[in-house]
Amino acid sequence: MTSQIDLAKRYSAIRGTTLGLAASLSEADCTVQSMPDASPVKWHLAHTTWFFETFVLERFASPLGEFTPFDPSFRVLFNSYYNGVGEQYPRPQRGLITRPGMAEIERYRVFVDDEIGRLLSDPSSSNELAERIELGLQHEQQHQELLLTDLKHALSFHPNGPVYRAPVDDECEFEAAPFEWRGFDEGLVEVGSQAAGFSFDNERPRHRVFLEAFELASRPVTNAQWRAFIDDGGYRRPELWLSDGWTTVQAQEWRAPLYWRQRDGEWWTFTLGGLCPVRGPEPVCHVSYYEADAYATWSGARLPREQEWEIAALGNPVEGNFVESRRLQPASAPVDPHRRFGNLFGDVWEWTASPYTGYPGYRPLDGALGEYNGKFMADQWVLRGGSCVTPRSHLRASYRNFFPAAARWQFSGLRLARDRR
Repeated sequence: MTSQIDLAKRYSAIRGTTLGLAASLSEADCTVQSMPDASPVKWHLAHTTWFFETFVLERFASPLGEFTPFDPSFRVLFNSYYNGVGEQYPRPQRGLITRPGMAEIERYRVFVDDEIGRLLSDPSSSNELAERIELGLQHEQQHQELLLTDLKHALSFHPNGPVYRAPVDDECEFEAAPFEWRGFDEGLVEVGSQAAGFSFDNERPRHRVFLEAFELASRPVTNAQWRAFIDDGGYRRPELWLSDGWTTVQAQEWRAPLYWRQRDGEWWTFTLGGLCPVRGPEPVCHVSYYEADAYATWSGARLPREQEWEIAALGNPVEGNFVESRRLQPASAPVDPHRRFGNLFGDVWEWTASPYTGYPGYRPLDGALGEYNGKFMADQWVLRGGSCVTPRSHLRASYRNFFPAAARWQFSGLRLARDRR
């Protein structure tokens, strides 16, 4: 019963956090969709609720399958990509869903939350129910990050640089830690999810891989380093870029990371706290895999393989700048002689050189939930470590994020690696 109480508290806290992220926004803020890959705030609030209604309440709330949904039309409106559940409203048109409004979405959330609470108060509830709710909570935390990521993209189009949340007054603005290489010997290692605690199916099974000796940078690449790349013609030199990357640079006219703007010779960036100067010591953010790879080539290094990153992360506490700090912007890390790596978790998701595929022996979940991760294992690249808008409790060393190579609106940066010399 203790675990049910803990799960109920966790459920309430996480669901409340999501609502809190939208509390200061207008109805228009919550409805706008800035591009096909992003979703409105309102849709995130409804879809996470749809997930619990569809995959928990329909399965457990009525033993005879007689569960009555809040609104049957929501089954299509707020289904993301689960073909096994039924039809979906087209993703690029989510911003056209002006109804239901926010008030109705909030009533929807209360309805589902009450039903989940009733299930969790039943002392005879099953482990399967608890596991399904935990999956829903992890899913909601993913959408908390996506809500902020998508909102930032939408607000960035406003010429006045609107403020979502006032910038945190940093008591300490650290200089970047020295850039150093940390070495790892060759050998057979184990990667993937440990037995204890939650993990997604794409983190399993734990398995062995052989790694050649390598070195990993002690911290992520900073804005100051990226400015040197720009000043050296990094965006104008095709020899640095993958073929598809160079085609994208030309077509999209990339000249700097997303949200960077040059005024009177100085670089500024749009943040969730409005327009701010680009600070040199902070990790560079909002760069694509193509840009990360080009920078690595320019610097004479490479991106790390995801297994290399995970081995470096094992044993390191999940500490850093997460959404809980309320900064919502990458921060430079203080020099700590007791830690081999800075900013390993939080601040920016770090691109790796690993394509997103299943591990040896990978098996997706049964039923429609098997569509959660497995069907995206094509034309995507793995990122590791979390960002400044990721919930801290959502992360672990084995966590695998994934995005297409051209994606820039995620809080993504990079850490360099090289073969050991």
